[in-house]
Amino acid sequence: MIIGVPKEIKNNENRVALTPAGAKELVKRGHSVYVQHTAGEGSGFLDEAYAEAGATILPTIEATYEIAEMIMKVKEPIEAEYKLIKEDQLLFTYFHFASYEPLTKAMVESKSICLAYETVEKSDRSLPLLVPMSEVAGRMAVQKGANYLEKPLGGRGILLGGVPGVLPAKVLILGGGIVGTQAAWMAAGLGADVTIMDVNLPRLRYLADVMPANVNTMMSNEYNIRKLIQNHDLIIGAVLIPGAKAPHLITRDMLKDMLPGTVLVDVAVDQGGCIETCKPTTHQDPTFVIDDVVHYCVANMPGAVPYTSTLALTNATLPYAMQLADKGWKKAAQDNPDLVPGLNIINGDIVYQAVAEAFDMDYTPVIKYLAD
Repeated sequence: MIIGVPKEIKNNENRVALTPAGAKELVKRGHSVYVQHTAGEGSGFLDEAYAEAGATILPTIEATYEIAEMIMKVKEPIEAEYKLIKEDQLLFTYFHFASYEPLTKAMVESKSICLAYETVEKSDRSLPLLVPMSEVAGRMAVQKGANYLEKPLGGRGILLGGVPGVLPAKVLILGGGIVGTQAAWMAAGLGADVTIMDVNLPRLRYLADVMPANVNTMMSNEYNIRKLIQNHDLIIGAVLIPGAKAPHLITRDMLKDMLPGTVLVDVAVDQGGCIETCKPTTHQDPTFVIDDVVHYCVANMPGAVPYTSTLALTNATLPYAMQLADKGWKKAAQDNPDLVPGLNIINGDIVYQAVAEAFDMDYTPVIKYLAD
């Protein structure tokens, strides 16, 4: 198969979908890998390393899309890329369709095959290609939140871990999944007073068993959320419904109950956000203030640590990429059930139900394309 790796052009996105080591593995299996000039530079991987691994360097993004049967990316295509995508071309990347209708419509019109990292799902309901970036984002959420609690950046002027004789900051984490768990570990390690909320009681029992003593668990409901936001300094939104828009757990009217200088970090913003007032921001302009509450809503947080993120992502995606390249997307999905829910759009049909429902568009069961 001919595999193309374009340079990411989303604002301050420095990750790349494939490392030179990953390229070498694909080339060893007889595939052709084409990498756009400087695609890996932001992550610390130079063109020379890809060339040594057997990849071919192409000068432009247009040339990369034109030659490839499968495109490997990190973030969803942005508007400038829509016209480059061809019918029957396989796109393997994060899409988060349910949060952005224009992207969904553009991919439907392209008649490409869109296989989304975030909805590849194992039999135990885990999301293997979302986990590594969720781990990075959860840890970063605490780093960024601690930073923006500083007074010059609009925060309350509180040190996350406090000092002897002074209480630490209070951190509220909404969601006990991968993001929430990693955020809780980081906040607890820095000495904060942490509460993690979830609707899943077995998950809360597990977290209560494994977390340090400065992490408390609490059932998530509107009453409890409204109570806790009144005295918490850093609130992290970490709620995910696979492939669907995140629910708004913090609404606009709740901001008035928060202390001035409270910091909100919405990790779910690329899936619509679980904080109503959050809208996607960039690393270049990451925050805004509403009602004296600081909002940090960068939609590609792991892009700020691209070396770590690229290695972590490729560790997870490469085994699937090799299956797709070796067998083609249809046979790969037939042989590996993990890939079936990853299929979101095929040749103009939306085959992932939550995406169709998000925009009241027609839904076609994926079995139409996978049946022999």
